[in-house]
Amino acid sequence: MALAGRLLVLLAVVLVAVSIAGHKAAARGNEEHGVVNGYQGQHGTLQRYQCSPLCDYRCSDTKYRKPCLFFCNKCCNTCLCVPSGFYGHKYECPCYNNWKTKEGGPKCP
Repeated sequence: MALAGRLLVLLAVVLVAVSIAGHKAAARGNEEHGVVNGYQGQHGTLQRYQCSPLCDYRCSDTKYRKPCLFFCNKCCNTCLCVPSGFYGHKYECPCYNNWKTKEGGPKCP
């Protein structure tokens, strides 16, 4: 009976390990296909207090710094995401990327 109990515990441990490994592999695959932090077309995972320093960096290489900071912070506070780099990479934040002005142009820098 003790052997059966040990085998059962071993089997449970193996199943948990396989489940964790599969979850990590799936997460890596999602990042390669534009799904960042588990969100595709939804809000990001930042906290509002993180927006200002990230927007400072994103807008640091533009001559239109003041409007860039205004709209970046506005977008970040709504979307809770800021794309990496100074320009582009908007696919990282679908909410940030898809928010448009009344005229149909991009709202977020």
